Amino acid sequence: MEHPILFISLILEMLHLPLPHGEVGATLLEKIDSPHMTYTWLVMAFLIIVPKLTLGKMEMIPGKGQNFWEAIISGMEGFMADNMGREGARMMFPMLATFALYILVSNLVGLIPGFLSPTSNLNVTLGCTLIVFFTTHILGLKFHGAGYIKHFLGPIPWLIPLMFPIEVISHFARILSLSIRLFGNIMAKETLLGILFMLAGAYFAPLPILVLGVFVSFVQALVFVLLSILYFSAAMEHAH
Repeated sequence: MEHPILFISLILEMLHLPLPHGEVGATLLEKIDSPHMTYTWLVMAFLIIVPKLTLGKMEMIPGKGQNFWEAIISGMEGFMADNMGREGARMMFPMLATFALYILVSNLVGLIPGFLSPTSNLNVTLGCTLIVFFTTHILGLKFHGAGYIKHFLGPIPWLIPLMFPIEVISHFARILSLSIRLFGNIMAKETLLGILFMLAGAYFAPLPILVLGVFVSFVQALVFVLLSILYFSAAMEHAH
């Protein structure tokens, strides 16, 4: 399946670089030039360059840019502290804030014609989910050591043979639910917008979906980060 017309892909094509004809390329260079990879780098560059340009030099009396980023950072930190405690929020803030900003910008960039949301590719959402999954259990072992196994055994000893496999399956099910939820919603938004732009791009038919796409982009970023917070806080607290 050929990819739709994408801004970065057109540039790579003019540079005579090989582009994949499917979701994943056959060679290493095709894999690197895959749209979900190139647009991931675009989002990363945006998150590095834009704050640098808008923030400027830190001042005791902040300007507009510093006020904006301080509001964003303090808002996210307060949200995390309310859901996982001040200590946990301070420890996990760099990872969770990075996820929040990356996923949000990745979701929104696909609303621009000729651009692609990296989160509309399962490889990207699965990669983010695996980081959350392994971090959850690393936190559990860090805070409880071998006692972390109690989180999987249930409250009553004679229920252990039943509860242990259920808990293990539920933890692995998080990989599917967290990755496919984000991928499915953003992929559906991208597909619907593509169809509407082809059928009625010159008119105002895509506008309601664009507005809905902005809402979905914010909601899906919030859901991913909130579920990550809940998983981390559950791993850090004592088993009951």
